[in-house]
Amino acid sequence: MELPAINLKAIIFVHWLLTIFACIFPGWLPDAYYLSNFLVLAVGVWAVAQRDSVDAIFMFMVGLVVTIVLDILILALFYAHAEQASETLPQRDLFRFSGGMAILSLILKPLSCFFIYHMYLERGGECSLSLGFVTVSRDRSTYQTIDHTDTPAEQDKLPSRY
Repeated sequence: MELPAINLKAIIFVHWLLTIFACIFPGWLPDAYYLSNFLVLAVGVWAVAQRDSVDAIFMFMVGLVVTIVLDILILALFYAHAEQASETLPQRDLFRFSGGMAILSLILKPLSCFFIYHMYLERGGECSLSLGFVTVSRDRSTYQTIDHTDTPAEQDKLPSRY
């Protein structure tokens, strides 16, 4: 099954928009939420600018994984208190919208990581994972290059040793 063509710019734009909407209600999210999400989006802009860079797309993917963990912690620690505090305010619907956008952003991040991982592989990134006795890697040492064509006679010749 072929993956749909998802543009990296679209992923960054969606997460930027959801982060902006999550920050609409002032004061309920700590500065760590703003800092982590906007810095990861800045790395994503770098990945867009450097189309051939494996490092940029890998750092963006790792940054998204880190923000998944941070968002879970931040929402678990701050949402309940902020919800109680906003019940008496006239902007409680704005808080619900803001919280919903933060949750939606958190839900979409694993899907974005999946698409970014495939972009990483398309850019030539290596898939290697070693967990003690289990090793998963893409070994390409047995593949023949197709950059140059040698005649069969040249392939059979061995270099002379003196």
